[in-house]
Amino acid sequence: MELLNPLDDATFTARTASYTGTAGNTGTWPAGPQGVVVWCTTAAYVRVGESATATTADTPIPPNTPIPFKVPGGTGAPWRVSAIQVTGGGTVYAKPINIQ
Repeated sequence: MELLNPLDDATFTARTASYTGTAGNTGTWPAGPQGVVVWCTTAAYVRVGESATATTADTPIPPNTPIPFKVPGGTGAPWRVSAIQVTGGGTVYAKPINIQ
């Protein structure tokens, strides 16, 4: 069984953003984490990555359900989490993790 390992709060703090019919984006984190746990207060579409901006074509997640996402590899640039509403605005919460 894999365990989620939250990362150092000094470098990889939890972040939030509000979303509506317009995507809400968290602040960025530096490259390095394997994943991020994401949960939203309402049903939302979520995208994770460098310069990510969620659209209705992205991954839908149910409200109040933590979901681990893999952080896509890339150029080593900072990355973020973005969410947009399914039917009503809310808040996205995100915490970088590694998997053990």
